[in-house]
Amino acid sequence: MDWLWWLGAALVFGILEMLSLDLVLIMIAGGSIAGAIASALGAPVWLQFVVAAVAAVLLLATLRPFLLRRLRERTPLEETNTMALVGKPAVVVATVTPEGGRVKLHGEVWSARTDQAEQLTPGTQVQVTRIDGATAVIARATGAAESVDPQDH
Repeated sequence: MDWLWWLGAALVFGILEMLSLDLVLIMIAGGSIAGAIASALGAPVWLQFVVAAVAAVLLLATLRPFLLRRLRERTPLEETNTMALVGKPAVVVATVTPEGGRVKLHGEVWSARTDQAEQLTPGTQVQVTRIDGATAVIARATGAAESVDPQDH
């Protein structure tokens, strides 16, 4: 009946994997299934644990990298939250210098600064180069009109 404990552990790890989605706990569940097989074949408890551990490590070292690679090939990485704002256009609403200022970005007013020693005046079209905490680091947009009305964005 020890094999039922191993299957129960595999089930718990499988459920937890659905919450984490990083393909680690499912490999441990595979090790638990190997421990259940060893138990069903009459192996002593210490050997069941060794079999489960070796199987889990082998799955982590061989199958997980293959599955992660396949998953990443099939599903493009979508940037979310602040990382999705990098490269987006914005409009200066309060003069921006390397020390600070304000831009209208994606319909919201953000604190902003430049990396270069330049001063950008209200209405200047800019582009977000990165997000630093709650501050958008910006640069003058290339090929854009010199200035626009910030109320339009």
